[in-house]
Amino acid sequence: MPGLDEKLRDIHDEVLRRNPGETEFHQAVHEVLSSLGPVVAKHPEYADAAVIRRLCEPERQVIFRVPWVDDNGQVQINRGFRVEFNSALGPYKGGLRFHPTVYLGIVKFLGFEQIFKNALTGMPIGGGKGGSDFDPKGRSDGEVMRFCQSFMTELYRHIGEHTDVPAGDTGVGAREIGYLFGQYKRITNRYESGVLTGKGLTWGGSQVRPEATGYGTVFFTDEILKARGDSFEGKRVVVSGSGNVALYAIEKVHEFGGTVVACSDSGGHIVDERGVDLAVLKELKQVRRGRIAEYPELRGGAARYIAGGSVWDVPCDIALPCATQNELNGHDAATLVGNGCAIVAEGANMPCTPDAIRVLAEAKTVFAPGKAANAGGVATSALEMQQNASRDSWSFEHTEQRLAEIMRGIHDRCLETAEAYGSPGDYVAGANIAGFIQVADAMLALGVI
Repeated sequence: MPGLDEKLRDIHDEVLRRNPGETEFHQAVHEVLSSLGPVVAKHPEYADAAVIRRLCEPERQVIFRVPWVDDNGQVQINRGFRVEFNSALGPYKGGLRFHPTVYLGIVKFLGFEQIFKNALTGMPIGGGKGGSDFDPKGRSDGEVMRFCQSFMTELYRHIGEHTDVPAGDTGVGAREIGYLFGQYKRITNRYESGVLTGKGLTWGGSQVRPEATGYGTVFFTDEILKARGDSFEGKRVVVSGSGNVALYAIEKVHEFGGTVVACSDSGGHIVDERGVDLAVLKELKQVRRGRIAEYPELRGGAARYIAGGSVWDVPCDIALPCATQNELNGHDAATLVGNGCAIVAEGANMPCTPDAIRVLAEAKTVFAPGKAANAGGVATSALEMQQNASRDSWSFEHTEQRLAEIMRGIHDRCLETAEAYGSPGDYVAGANIAGFIQVADAMLALGVI
């Protein structure tokens, strides 16, 4: 297998054989294993104790039926998932994704990534992920509530503040978390607020949690710029997506002096040379729940909309893919490089394909992988868990400061680890190796379990 150390090829082949058809999971495993050659050469005990093999096999995989009744009285059936991947560092932690594309391979890829992302934060949390092929888009509040209640009626027996702590992800926002927590509280007869994160501020939620992933990606990118004696000031930035992550990445880029000139949704993208008007975009996406095609009219004709196409065709200095997995391919990466893009930082989970990462590496474009650059979301979820455990509530300013400190720590740790293992400046190697070593050492300490 190209790019893999000889000692790791058997593990990779075993993952493919044992998990057929799960292409996203295969991709995530290969991306981590391709960084670990220098680690097993220096620390053969990781291979001898089968730590890497154990890391690639979830501790528990739960798949269940979710029956619910729609507004027309028809019974609908969806499939629910929870993959509890690794708990060596703490309770499983990772979001729930509600989207028609969700299947076991997607959940396993996300859960595998979550192991290393969570380790990089330095917080005591393991890795897991879950979700359903239910699509909340276009559903009434009543339908979403009935689905969430049915989903939690099964999930509740597998989670707990010291066991597994889900959060939101694509398709799971404050509304869904509220319905899920309400059903958990009803079934268990406990106000166990630490069992879910992403809660509303009035009932146990944390300040900065909605903003955390987008803010964290920009904090990380700012650290990359600082390490090169540069800043966001005057930079052209392109952000894919227009959901939570993208909106708050745009907000923080503008605070830091950059200009976001383009963003997108599944229908197309907009170009606004004066800088995306965040108030207009938030009104459109968070209040009206509309399509980005409506943005130019709301902006008074000051922007243009391109149906289809690629947002990565827009020239920029910095690209922040914040939409979904494998959205930026090799052709897109070549276009970015050709237009002079200097930094690509992943705000979504694995939005760059292997071909895209190869093109960026060959061009010496700085690339920050999602397990490092978008760790701000789960880091702030862990801060929410801290507040729940102490029955406390922190200010926005204090929480944002903690988030910035965590992202700075992740950045520095990636650079230092990459340097120590012979790949100076390589954020992919640094993130994979640093996250792996922290988890692997804990697994060795706990024995073969």
